[in-house]
Amino acid sequence: MSDSRDRAKPDDLPRADRLMGAGIAALYVGWLLSTARNLGFARDEGFYFHASTAYAGWFRNLLDDPRRAVSRGFVDAAWQANHEHPSLMKSLFALSYEWLHTRWHILADASTAFRLPGMLMMGLALWVTYLFAARAYGRRAGLLAAGLLGLAPNVFYNAHLACFDVPIMAMWVSCIYVYWRSEANGGRWAILAGIVFGLTLETKHNAWMLPAVFLPHALVVHHATLARHLRVGRVPIPASLVSMALLGPLVFVGLWPWLWNDTLPRVQEYVNFHLNHEYYNIEFLGRNYFGPPSPRAYAPVMIAATIPTVTLLLFVIGAADRVRVLALRARSWLSRTLRRASLVVAPPRDRLETDLLVLLGFAVPLAVFFLPRTPIFGGTKHWFPAYPFLAILAGRGFDVVASRLEAALEGRLEPRLRRAAHAALAGLVLLGPILVTRHSHPFGLSTYVPFVGGTSGGADLGLNRQFWGFTTQSLAPWLDRNAAKGASVFIHDTAWDSWARLIDEKRLRPDLRGVGTPSEADFSIVHHELHMAEIDYNIWVEYAKATPDYVLTHDGVPIVSVYRK
Repeated sequence: MSDSRDRAKPDDLPRADRLMGAGIAALYVGWLLSTARNLGFARDEGFYFHASTAYAGWFRNLLDDPRRAVSRGFVDAAWQANHEHPSLMKSLFALSYEWLHTRWHILADASTAFRLPGMLMMGLALWVTYLFAARAYGRRAGLLAAGLLGLAPNVFYNAHLACFDVPIMAMWVSCIYVYWRSEANGGRWAILAGIVFGLTLETKHNAWMLPAVFLPHALVVHHATLARHLRVGRVPIPASLVSMALLGPLVFVGLWPWLWNDTLPRVQEYVNFHLNHEYYNIEFLGRNYFGPPSPRAYAPVMIAATIPTVTLLLFVIGAADRVRVLALRARSWLSRTLRRASLVVAPPRDRLETDLLVLLGFAVPLAVFFLPRTPIFGGTKHWFPAYPFLAILAGRGFDVVASRLEAALEGRLEPRLRRAAHAALAGLVLLGPILVTRHSHPFGLSTYVPFVGGTSGGADLGLNRQFWGFTTQSLAPWLDRNAAKGASVFIHDTAWDSWARLIDEKRLRPDLRGVGTPSEADFSIVHHELHMAEIDYNIWVEYAKATPDYVLTHDGVPIVSVYRK
């Protein structure tokens, strides 16, 4: 089988492909918007709603009185909120809220306005994944890569949120893609690489790991040039890396007003916060983890349990194919270097070392989760940046399988029927992920793939059912029927800002009153997580009964219990 990059080069993708990728992105964003109203608010969303509202006030003042708005006191007052995270996404949340909800009334729900930038970032991730895979491995690989990236329950759930995990996934793959294009074309792409790197830094701290992708790749691509220059005492640095080193920090600081004053101490505070991040509870295989050492099997098991199995099978095929090609090239290079005859027929040389870049883009975000001190409280979301490259390799795996099918059918079926067979194969591959993802909503964090027994299988294995208290909204129909007017509700793991948004948007009855303890409440809810068992016990004592009045389930698995005093 010929190497696929004989058919696709970084600078020859037709305009139709760019439009096709954009169309996939637009359809997916439309799907997210159509399902957003059904999904309650995660704990972190409440914090970001609050921070973005403060930022929106600053942007209003920036238009009305720029000199006052950029004064230290005004900047610090507005940007103090949630300054442990960069500001790009919260700024976009704020601007979307200000213009699409408050001023132009395009979006009726403030929460949808806050969430829209994150959804658009998911669209960006799909678009760039398609472009990357199509340029590297062909259109067929691109289509499957984009489809499989979006069709996973955890990804679909997080793609709705006003959070940073899907945005950093989008910026991670975008930054690597732009760097790849700069290696091929230089010029404006190198400048763009610096800007996009700065935007990635300004999205989430995962961006700190990008040098572990770029530096090894650049050493391999430029090793011959580097060796020549080192002999005469020079160290050549690729233009894209120079651009990232110079423009990246400027963009990072320039777009984050909190860093405009006391810049170095505040950057140090930001770095220290994440290097010494506190641990939160998470259940894994029936055990609650609340500190180091973290289980090294966490990421592999969670990936196997949450990514549709057909995607993983195609990923294994695609990754094995590209590793084989890299190994053949390495053996051929070693034989030439040692000036030995080689019987190895190496695939055509790829001066961009695309396979290596894709594998690094996948491996680097995951590598830190094999370290014993890495917190695991976020489920799968913290290694989302690896997923576009998992999907790209899965797309390549599909291309390998489809090519074998094509070879088997050649001469037996006419071209029209062979094309129909390819379409049927793609449909069969996507059908399972579509059904699992569609069925998961709005319990994406509770859903596990059929390979481990679905939602009930994940519960039996002792995998976490949820976190962040976002399932409270799903109790609305029961509370509507059973709670008296003005009833008080112990909101458990729901953040107060999230509860306020649920009430404000009438997702829950506006007369319901949230309270902080079961003793104050007419109704008490418990979000089922292993470390939350003590809440059940407290309610049993307080209410003198151990049986909940209602249990919200997904595929028979308890998600939230409600006790009535």
